[in-house]
Amino acid sequence: MNRRLVLALLAGLLAAGGCATSRDLAPGRSSLAEVEAALGAPAERREVAGESWLYYPSQPYGRKVFVARVAADKLIAVEQRLTEEYVGKLVRDRSRSDDVLALFGRPYERMSSARMDRETWTWHMRRYTNRAAGLHVQLSPDGVVREYYMIDEDDKGDRTRN
Repeated sequence: MNRRLVLALLAGLLAAGGCATSRDLAPGRSSLAEVEAALGAPAERREVAGESWLYYPSQPYGRKVFVARVAADKLIAVEQRLTEEYVGKLVRDRSRSDDVLALFGRPYERMSSARMDRETWTWHMRRYTNRAAGLHVQLSPDGVVREYYMIDEDDKGDRTRN
């Protein structure tokens, strides 16, 4: 191998080794600037109860949405939101579209069904620790969650058939 190429590769590896990652973030100590340096620019921001929530989706194949919660320029937590725990916070006929967006951020896919008079929002996630699934939330025209369900998928996002 060319000596210059080897030196260039080593320099690149050393530079990459100095990059910040989410592991470098510490709740209560890391600033908003450090969060954005480690995680990059968020796909979406929301202000919730005096906190800034920064959304970092990895859809469709990453099957995760991380939310960095920041208040008073300090990191509170980085949470993986596409879990059964967070899905369990949805309440049929009571949760609203803003509640869904606050939990999971913008959906990966939106689909309208004129026959049912519903809009379905979809995210790809994992359930039972590692099983690929689609989370589907159906909203009525008044923005209320009418149904939600998880359907097993293969890792490409296609529904599985038993």
